[in-house]
Amino acid sequence: MSTTTIEAPGSKPTKAPTAAKQAKRARKGAKKRGRAKSKKATAASTPSGDRSSKKAEVIALLRRAKGVSLPEIQKLTGWQKHTVRGFVSLLGSKAGLKIISTRDDAGERTYRVAK
Repeated sequence: MSTTTIEAPGSKPTKAPTAAKQAKRARKGAKKRGRAKSKKATAASTPSGDRSSKKAEVIALLRRAKGVSLPEIQKLTGWQKHTVRGFVSLLGSKAGLKIISTRDDAGERTYRVAK
């Protein structure tokens, strides 16, 4: 079997795809077309799809009168401490919320939204 080269002006010559490669690409495309639903489409139809976003849940906790502690946010979201602190920082800068951070005698950090 001979291979032909395709040359574009100003580029290196490349080999044309072989019949085997073309057949593989065709099978791969057929697999993609045969897929049922994307993850996003199935997430909306599942029972867990009615849950609000983590961002909305954290903001709701921050709006409580006593606020929310860092461990509470970690437990709710599954995030690590540095992720929670970064998220709260972004709420203050990008979302425009005035976040008040306090530390109790035990050293536990508590966040709340100023009224």
